[in-house]
Amino acid sequence: VERVLKAPDTATPLGARDAAMLEILYATGTRVSELVSLRLDGLDLDVGYVVAHGKGDKERIVPFGSTAAAALDDWFSPSGRAHLVPDRWRTRDDAEAVFLNTRGARLSRQAAWLVVKKYGSRAGIADQLSPHVLRHSCATHLLDHGADLRVVQEMLGHASISTTQIYTKVSQERLWDVYRSAHPRATLTP
Repeated sequence: VERVLKAPDTATPLGARDAAMLEILYATGTRVSELVSLRLDGLDLDVGYVVAHGKGDKERIVPFGSTAAAALDDWFSPSGRAHLVPDRWRTRDDAEAVFLNTRGARLSRQAAWLVVKKYGSRAGIADQLSPHVLRHSCATHLLDHGADLRVVQEMLGHASISTTQIYTKVSQERLWDVYRSAHPRATLTP
C-alpha cells in the first residue's frame, strides 16, 4: 500500500489527482463507484470527511485523516484541479465532481480503475491491485489496529456484519500480541 500511495508524481496536475484518489480510496475504504461520484459539496477538508453514496444510493459520512486531507489540498491547489477545469462545463454534474478527467468531465469508474492499475504496476504489484484491494486494505488495517467491527461495517457501508467479518482474518502475530497483553496468564514462566 505504501509503495502505491507514493507512486504518483504530485508535481503534475494528474499526479496530484491520482495521489488524492489513491489516498481517499485507502483512507475511507470507499468503492470505486463511490469515489468517482464524490461531489465538492460532500467533502469537508477541515473536519475530514466525505459523503459517500453507496449501494442503493445509501448515503454515509466517512472520515479520513491528515494524509488524505493533504493530498486533497494539493489536488485543489491552483496547480492541481484548476488545470483540468474546462472553459465551459459540459454539465453541472461535471462541475461538482471532485475528480476530473483530462477533458474536464467527471472521471469514470473505468478510468479510476486504470489509474489504480497504473500505480500498481509502478509499485510492482499490478496483477494484485485493484480499487477493491485498497478497500480491503483499509478494512483489514483498521481491524488489525483495534477498530470495532461494527464501526468498520458502518464505514464501508455494509448492510450485513457478515460481509465485514471477511476482513477479520487476523495475523498470528497480532493474535499473540493481543493475547500476551490482555490475558492475565499469558506468560509461559510461572
